[in-house]
Amino acid sequence: MRLLHTSDWHLGRAFHRVSLLGAQAEFIGHLVTTVRERAVDAVVVSGDVYDRAVPPLAAVELFDDALHRLADLGVPTVMISGNHDSARRLGVGAGLIGRAGIHLRTEPAACGTPVVLGDAYGDVAFYGLPYLEPALVKDEFGVAKAGHETVLAAAMDRVRADLATRAPGTRSVVLAHAFVTGGEASDSERDITVGGVAAVPAGVFDGVDYTALGHLHGSQTITERVRYSGSPLPYSFSEADHRKSMWLIDLDAEGAISAERVDCPVPRALARIRGTLEELLADPRLVHQEDAWVEATLTDPVRPAEPMARLSERFPHTLSLVFAPERAPDDPDVSYARRLAGRSDQEIAEDFVAHVRGAGPDEREQAVLRDAFDTVRADESVREVAR
Repeated sequence: MRLLHTSDWHLGRAFHRVSLLGAQAEFIGHLVTTVRERAVDAVVVSGDVYDRAVPPLAAVELFDDALHRLADLGVPTVMISGNHDSARRLGVGAGLIGRAGIHLRTEPAACGTPVVLGDAYGDVAFYGLPYLEPALVKDEFGVAKAGHETVLAAAMDRVRADLATRAPGTRSVVLAHAFVTGGEASDSERDITVGGVAAVPAGVFDGVDYTALGHLHGSQTITERVRYSGSPLPYSFSEADHRKSMWLIDLDAEGAISAERVDCPVPRALARIRGTLEELLADPRLVHQEDAWVEATLTDPVRPAEPMARLSERFPHTLSLVFAPERAPDDPDVSYARRLAGRSDQEIAEDFVAHVRGAGPDEREQAVLRDAFDTVRADESVREVAR
């Protein structure tokens, strides 16, 4: 059976205020063409179909178009909700849509109930594990502590229990939306840290033939059988070096896999350039960046006059301007934003406590802060769904 694994479409998202809807529509066309020309037997979409819980109408229309085009091909599609999606909204009409061969899996309780497809060698069971927000699903899975690993492990226990009831030789595919240990993050993924922990070990998915992951935006091979497709388009300049692609997976009669990357259309190259304004305007080595979307980091000791206007004369698609004067880290003029770069909410809060009272929080107080951040994030998830 030949699978096409994709994820993280983020329909409706812009890139530094530039609409990507046209590029997303081009990707959908490329996906449909790949399915047809490469004789794909099933498409798997591992979450974050939309960029937010209440997507704009144009994004919903593009999703509707994608569903119709996939259904017209007669190729089954299995799709889960991600942490950016409203699971309840995405799942509306799932039963009816399923009759057209588009199988939406958005309910945590149904993770042990597969979509079963067949080929010349027998059945392949597809298990959809939508994004599992630990605080919201721990009761469903009967776990005492809300954590990504505990709820995913409980969900996978259901998968393995169902698989054990099926005919010998039944092959299996799991779709999941999670941060798996060994994966490399970028700046455009929403933080899903719970209790100070974001990642889960790849061993959670042991026992299935292929795990199609979503959430991280770079295409990655965690193990031979556990892979991220990555997003089809870049959503931050941290993805400038990404090769955007989908995985074409061949699953043989014994469950062995072979994998091929299928490149996605590139709407415009990304470039990150750094130096003083005069250096960037004069450097002949930057000629290939002149037509790219540009993030320029200026290192001038004093902010130059009209930097964006002057940069745009050479680099007309400059979208981001960062000021980073070359100064020592302890220089009082180093910006607050630079001092906080790369630090988690937990670390910032702990630093604040240390600054105010002269000593950082102890283990009990750290746990209180973690619980507070977890509660806020879970509450935001509930309110997004309820809107």
